[in-house]
Amino acid sequence: MITKEQVEHVAKLARLNLTEEEKELYTNQLSKILDYIDQLNEVNTTGIEPMTQPIPTVNVMREDVTKKQFEREDMLKNAPHEEYGFFRVPKIGE
Repeated sequence: MITKEQVEHVAKLARLNLTEEEKELYTNQLSKILDYIDQLNEVNTTGIEPMTQPIPTVNVMREDVTKKQFEREDMLKNAPHEEYGFFRVPKIGE
């Protein structure tokens, strides 16, 4: 069970200005959450391996293989401006 004073302390650390109604609301809500966590702690998990996913997942991405897609000259034909074998773009910073 969480107390109103604990909620006020956390609110002060988070620099939150809570009304009395909000303090009461958060005290009740957080108490319910902590009670539920206590219920979960009572479950016997002996022999159960910790997991991050309930369903086993496998990386389904393809191998990263490099290959030449296009010739440089063909690509530079599409450039509005080309300089020294590269695309020339407008300067955007100083």
